[in-house]
Amino acid sequence: MEDSQIIALYEDRQERAIEETAKKYGKGLQRFAVNILEDLQDSEESVNDTYLRAWNAIPPTLPRSLQAYLYKLLRHIAIDRFRSRKSGKRLATEYAASLDELSECVAGRETPEDLLNAKELAGAVEDFLESLPEEQRNIFLCRYFYCDSIGHIASYFSASQSKIKSSLHRTRCGLKEYLKQEGFFL
Repeated sequence: MEDSQIIALYEDRQERAIEETAKKYGKGLQRFAVNILEDLQDSEESVNDTYLRAWNAIPPTLPRSLQAYLYKLLRHIAIDRFRSRKSGKRLATEYAASLDELSECVAGRETPEDLLNAKELAGAVEDFLESLPEEQRNIFLCRYFYCDSIGHIASYFSASQSKIKSSLHRTRCGLKEYLKQEGFFL
């Protein structure tokens, strides 16, 4: 079923919308949640919470891309669940690993000034990503947005793990330099 048809089901408040969403995107959403949480039960709950949030938001929200909208919802839900579950203990997940890798070029801040600059930082990162060749950008997004493992990314791009690691390292270094040039002090 096409996304526009699924969105129309949401607009008409037909419960079938969730069934069709699950049929079309369920497996991908589940894998994405597992990448962040590495716990099947938490992942299933996060995916179900995503369906509920979509049900409650559509309408009035009418996403241009249902897939992107669902993944964005799920990312927020899963990260919130990860943070609440973490509460003082170190968890070895792909999400935690990807955050560690990015910490060398984008460190977390706690001051109000830094929180205000977060939107500017997000825009700068977007601009940097748009300047990259498509494959390099997609590798970066697979790792740091979708939290895919190096092995999974290598398989997807038919490349060696060392090539993927090297690409990610070069991209992180490039991002760090770009952010410095844009006036973000790291």
